[in-house]
Amino acid sequence: MRRLIEKGLMFGNLIRVDSPVLVERYNRALKALTGKETDLTEFHIDISGFSPEVGDAFNDDRYLNQEGVNRQFILLTTDQRTAPLLNASFSTSRGILRQFINDNLPQLFALTTRDAVAGELVNSVYTVETPARLFDIRKITVESDTTTGTVATAKKLGAMIERFKTEENAWWDDVLIGQMIGLAKETGDLTRNPVRLSEMTFAQDNFWTSHFGGIYMFRGVASPALIAAEGKADLGTLPIAQVLDFSDRSAIARFLQDNELAEPIVKVRGIDAAAILHQKMDFVVAELAGVMGENLEGASRRDLRLLGRRYAQLLPPEWKGLAALARWAEEDGAWPSIDSDHPAYFYTLRARDVPDADLVNMLLAELSPLDIRQLFICHKEAFYRAYAGWPEAKQAYVADFLASEYMVDKAGTRAALFGHEAPMTEPGGAAASPWGGTRNGTGGGAQSDAVIERVGPWGAVRRS
Repeated sequence: MRRLIEKGLMFGNLIRVDSPVLVERYNRALKALTGKETDLTEFHIDISGFSPEVGDAFNDDRYLNQEGVNRQFILLTTDQRTAPLLNASFSTSRGILRQFINDNLPQLFALTTRDAVAGELVNSVYTVETPARLFDIRKITVESDTTTGTVATAKKLGAMIERFKTEENAWWDDVLIGQMIGLAKETGDLTRNPVRLSEMTFAQDNFWTSHFGGIYMFRGVASPALIAAEGKADLGTLPIAQVLDFSDRSAIARFLQDNELAEPIVKVRGIDAAAILHQKMDFVVAELAGVMGENLEGASRRDLRLLGRRYAQLLPPEWKGLAALARWAEEDGAWPSIDSDHPAYFYTLRARDVPDADLVNMLLAELSPLDIRQLFICHKEAFYRAYAGWPEAKQAYVADFLASEYMVDKAGTRAALFGHEAPMTEPGGAAASPWGGTRNGTGGGAQSDAVIERVGPWGAVRRS
């Protein structure tokens, strides 16, 4: 993993903690949450305050995430909102922390100038011994305060101030006034600088969890389902109609289609679908070349094309399906027959413009693991796990590619691959055809529309 770390592809954007004041605050919060302290004088933290160096020192990468639920957090600075979340057990945790920080930015900025803010993402489930326990996770509430209890003290003082203003004889209550003065010394002037953090609760209908080999939970859709990365046989009886695993390709395709969660890349307006397909084909060639022992360090797209020709007879069906679709998109090939059982099927999809687009792209990335760019962007945990098992040649190629072609413009790449433009409308108000005028995503015409109407986005999706 050293190559990834050196290129900023692993442990990137972490916050450095190296001042004695911040280390002391961190230890104070750490002791309050876990009863532990660290002897380290320099380390890095993620958005939750987790430090890989501290985790190594404790020999416990879950020291802020015991049992993989109710993640605890330590905020030393509001700059943490741009950091990643390491060792995520739930796909929603980073988004919750980021929204909590952004929604309370002025208050947290003021609080962290004097102390650390410690807290927890709380739900009613403390352990998930069985998959059925995941269904008891319904809401996540953010609870937090400084290590000295400033927020709680301010809340108490606020109640006293309200009492002082409304009770008839409060002006002569020396005990109440004395208590108010004492608390005000701790909190400062609440009328000018309110010390209050929003009480935030988040519904947990759709999410991914690392438990039980990786599970995707979709409860907030028209046709709910649980999708397991590993076999479903050992999950037991679950309170949901559809229980699928990655071997149920047709059923997953039907689930995505029934809930209108995914769309074919070639159907998207405003993107260069052919270029995206060719890039995916290069990734498939890189996988084969790495297995064949080829040196891929510094390999260009031209080099990969040459390797593709060299090993043309060994190219897998993923490459052949993508090549057929690329030929169609470039207007010189026949409409390819790629159904949900075809190995290339999920490589040709991306999430629609839906609230859970990131979760859908995460699922699609795991279903199309040879697309190393999408896997890295959408599912870091699966990417790092896969990377560890790749040949040295492929590791070198992937690290170089991501560093040179993704890290230089992360936002632009994400927008090109997963962004959504506002739909066009006809003069009469009806939505325009998603095909527009050419086959690469900016057009297509009546014949293409007729094909899609007849067979669906990708031929008929067979029911299991």
